[in-house]
Amino acid sequence: MTRAEFKRRRSQLMRMMGPGSIAILPAAPVAIRNRDADYPYRPDSDFYYLTGFPEPEAVAVLIPGRKQAEYVLFCRERDLEKETWNGRRAGQEGACELYGADDSFPIGDLNDILPRMIEQSERVFYAMGCNHELDKQMSEWISAIRRQGRAGVPGPIEFVALDHYLHDMRLYKSRSEIKTMRTAAKISAKAHKRAMQYCRPGLMEWQVEAELVHECARHGGRFQAYTPIVGGGANGCILHYVENSAELKSGDLLLIDAGCEYDYYASDITRTFPVNGRFSPEQRALYELVLKSQAAAIEQVRPGNHWNDPNDAVVKVITKGLVELGILKGRVSTLIKNEAYKPFYMHRAGHWLGMDVHDVGDYKIDGKWRQLEPGMVLTVEPGLYIPAGSKGVARKWWDIGIRIEDDVLVTKDGHDILSKDVPKSVEEIEALMAR
Repeated sequence: MTRAEFKRRRSQLMRMMGPGSIAILPAAPVAIRNRDADYPYRPDSDFYYLTGFPEPEAVAVLIPGRKQAEYVLFCRERDLEKETWNGRRAGQEGACELYGADDSFPIGDLNDILPRMIEQSERVFYAMGCNHELDKQMSEWISAIRRQGRAGVPGPIEFVALDHYLHDMRLYKSRSEIKTMRTAAKISAKAHKRAMQYCRPGLMEWQVEAELVHECARHGGRFQAYTPIVGGGANGCILHYVENSAELKSGDLLLIDAGCEYDYYASDITRTFPVNGRFSPEQRALYELVLKSQAAAIEQVRPGNHWNDPNDAVVKVITKGLVELGILKGRVSTLIKNEAYKPFYMHRAGHWLGMDVHDVGDYKIDGKWRQLEPGMVLTVEPGLYIPAGSKGVARKWWDIGIRIEDDVLVTKDGHDILSKDVPKSVEEIEALMAR
């Protein structure tokens, strides 16, 4: 993202806030993995969305119409000794020159400067509950300001949930964001194809995972957007299986749910394919049912339709198909009404996608499903899971877990599948794995 993109976002938010307002956004804290080792630092998505600033120990402040500076960034000072150990810092000069802040102060001065900014504002935009340390400081500052009421210091009279405004902004992707997400999906597509070609009986799940992660990293997707799911056989029936430690066996399917993060934007792709390169008749029957349901769902992704329309399409196709295969018995309409499909399809058809893999944005407005609009990006991911011991289900269907997931952009005229480079028909998959 360019500095102009971040500035546009800040300007849009400040127009929504109006004069007399202040918005306060903290950076994510460093997270300890164990003892002296940290997790790789990843900025808070809301904070980074508005600032592009990648360092911890920072607070961004937006004050619409403030003459001295509308955008103030509190961050760490330059420190050559600490930078020698832990990496370079932008400091106050870099915050302005490199990251577009109008003014910058050391993070150590936050307690002296920010309360004075707050007391001059009528409305405070802040996301409570996201940063407990800053929550505590905010409470103390507001209490101190209120105690000055008799001295003529009015202070803020309204507190507004910043995330409500900001998350609605993030739901609509700009051209730059769509370009970045398309790149993330293309990188992940290469990785899924490599996994299909590498897979064979006798390998361990983690060996396939290693190929996938390596392929992403060498194309610029150094970090995964979430922990990859690489589940063979019965493990494919566990929705969030992440152990990735079992041996892959001939005759089983392998379900891979994985996607890289590129420039802080996520991809999220799932493919299911046979370990030995050939679908059995039962695997093929269930796979083509899931694929048919996904096609019906994607067809519902277009402006004016509601968020739940793709899921309704999946439920109809899957329920009818399970009846035809003899896994469910009864009238399709009655089975749908009674949610008889849920033992085998227990999740929904997708979620928003963006800087977070389960991205922000309301799914309902005033109790009604949200309408799809151009610029929104969602996943479409129907599945079927039939673990061993499923009551009333023939043994030939046991331990088959299938999910097919793509990243889909809502366009002006319909939709665009960002992850379309990954094969998903039976014929395409078998042909790729035979090479």
